[in-house]
Amino acid sequence: MYHSFHVNAAGGPLNKWYIAIWYNKVSIQTAVWIANREAPISNPDESQLTISQDGTLVLLNQSRSVVWSSSVPNVTSSNVNSTDANTVAVLLNTGNLVLSHASNTSHVLWQSFDHLTDTQLPNMKIGWNKVTGARTRLVSWRNQYDPSPGTFSIEMDPNDNTQYIFLWNNSRPYFTGGKYDPNTGAFSGIPEMTPMRSNSIYTFHYVDNDEETYFMLTIKDDNILFRLTIDASGQAKSTVWMKDRNEWMLFFQQPKAKCAVYSMCGAFSRCTESALPPCNCLKGFHEQSPSNWISGNYAKGCIRNMDLQCHSNSSEPKAREDRFYVMNNVRLPDWSQTVPAENIGNCKVSCLNNCSCSAYSYNGTCLLWYTDLVNLQDSLDGSGDSIFIRLVASELPESKTKKWRVVSIIIGGLIALACAVTAFVCFIRKRTIKAVLPSTADGRLATFKYSDLQLITKGFSEKLGSGSFGSVFKGVLSDKTVVAVKKLEGFRQGEKQFRAEMSTIGTIHHINLVRLLGFCSHGVQRLLVYEHMQNGSLDHHLFGNNSGTLNWGRRYQIAIGIAKGLAYLHERCRDCIIHCDIKPENILLDASFVPKVADFGLAKLLGRDFSRVLTSMRGTIGYLAPEWISGMAITSKADVFSYGMLLFEIISQRRNVEKGEQGADMFFPVLVAKKLLEDDMQALLDPESADEIDLEELARACKVACWCAQDEESSRPSMGEIVQILEGFVDVTIPPVPRYLHVLAERADHAEISVNK
Repeated sequence: MYHSFHVNAAGGPLNKWYIAIWYNKVSIQTAVWIANREAPISNPDESQLTISQDGTLVLLNQSRSVVWSSSVPNVTSSNVNSTDANTVAVLLNTGNLVLSHASNTSHVLWQSFDHLTDTQLPNMKIGWNKVTGARTRLVSWRNQYDPSPGTFSIEMDPNDNTQYIFLWNNSRPYFTGGKYDPNTGAFSGIPEMTPMRSNSIYTFHYVDNDEETYFMLTIKDDNILFRLTIDASGQAKSTVWMKDRNEWMLFFQQPKAKCAVYSMCGAFSRCTESALPPCNCLKGFHEQSPSNWISGNYAKGCIRNMDLQCHSNSSEPKAREDRFYVMNNVRLPDWSQTVPAENIGNCKVSCLNNCSCSAYSYNGTCLLWYTDLVNLQDSLDGSGDSIFIRLVASELPESKTKKWRVVSIIIGGLIALACAVTAFVCFIRKRTIKAVLPSTADGRLATFKYSDLQLITKGFSEKLGSGSFGSVFKGVLSDKTVVAVKKLEGFRQGEKQFRAEMSTIGTIHHINLVRLLGFCSHGVQRLLVYEHMQNGSLDHHLFGNNSGTLNWGRRYQIAIGIAKGLAYLHERCRDCIIHCDIKPENILLDASFVPKVADFGLAKLLGRDFSRVLTSMRGTIGYLAPEWISGMAITSKADVFSYGMLLFEIISQRRNVEKGEQGADMFFPVLVAKKLLEDDMQALLDPESADEIDLEELARACKVACWCAQDEESSRPSMGEIVQILEGFVDVTIPPVPRYLHVLAERADHAEISVNK
């Protein structure tokens, strides 16, 4: 069998050695089990792994002292003599190291599968024995070079034995896989485990009987190497060995985001998902263990460069007052305490008056931190808070002396006076309305006057386009900022409801969503002010004369960006926002061709139970999901269908339905479905651009598009899953051809189908 194992020593840091079980025929040395992870040896050449007189497997150091023992529980005084010379240790082909009687190897005295380290192999159990009370769980390495126990673990949830739970320091839960569903063979929080996502490589099992309850996975092909590990970063990773590529291929990882792992960066450090490394010490702090930091273990976090002055005996006047450094747009750390404070100034004073206070934040409520700051993260969607970090005064030196401050005040006053006079003269001469975006420090949308919008759009004279919800006009604010002003048409909502929905939409910020800057409600008029997208809508670049600007790499990134924007709307907003009108015209491109989904939130907001039916059908024929026609309840999977149809057009750079030379309809999804079944991606390539296209990306995109276009919404992936697939983190099988494509395929057999534009 391909995946044989062997036992050998594993070297760790500082001349520490461990007895490990390794894959035998994997070019990248990979340990799956460590015996003495809490008791390393220093001299492997003079150490010995042997069976003791009482039948126990022991590891002896150079002085023949026992540093690790299997402590066989099944050996009793009545059978010690029979096991003295008759106990054997066997490494099975499954990777299980077993102690048994030589005369009866089926009688297992001890096995490594009952004492897991950081890896779950096929047939390993994670759970607990109801008779003995023993639990089996995974515990991470300390770092990638040190197999001693780390701070992260995975075990069966003691409060709900149908799910995994991820723990930090054996105490703080930070992720759960969701309940196990026997119908799908996956956990609700890890949809990548379903057979469609996993290529049916493995089967997951949940067992609950009178003696034990556990999770276990089995492999359908014994020649496949599959493992589930929890690494030193706190993420669980499912990987498969790719023999032809000599590498481990990632199937899925949870949590998906590194920064979602509790205390990923330790104390007084900031976690940034997109940064390398993801952890950075806060201003005024440095790494507590630089060597661990280099190896990727950030758990010890950071410590202050200088002690706070309130803890110091310094009598120097300038050193007595600590100061604060502000960090904006962050997710606040854990373990804050609320104290009464009328304003931010009082909140600051409350912190200064307590030497144990390390930071404060104020957003209508005063929050103080009296412990180390843990789990401080950047906010990805721009909706984070501000936190003020306490530092010694010398860490934030004054930028100007008192003398220069006085001079600055005088000069500033003169400049302000001159500006005021100039502004007054300009106002008298030109009587210009200064239509600039109002200050929105509290995060609320700007409210525009209708007369201001008339002015900046020159009477709505420059039309940028029109769509399902109204027409869009170009506007220029007085500070030269270009904006897009949308006049909503057929909007029947009252003033109060309109403002409430705008308030909700205004809090949604993501790099792949067009940002709403403000709005206007004037009588029956409803107008929205958006950021302007320099490169216009996607359809002009896919189907127009500008199609040459989008090579394959750029189109593929656009597809990923659109998926991320929709995933945010569906899965990360307070209420699931269903777009209902996904098409190229509603995808805008900024100056760098970053895609941004437009018109989101204008159809209707649904609760997460998706139980209500949208009363008005939106969308464009050709992108509409079947449930729009059948009258079924509309969920986020309707957007998934529309995304799939859009993805077909991104792949081909043409409309899905076009007229052929003899007038026959050419339907590109038909061709994709047929070529996927035939495993012939080459046939989809335009000869003029074949060299630039990545065939793996093309196959990935085609599979995703066909899965999105499934008739049954339950068969379609979520947008979050689509992002994972397109980015290569999750593999996906070839989808079945939807029923309506079967019909179209029969018609296509009688028409010439060409992939040339």
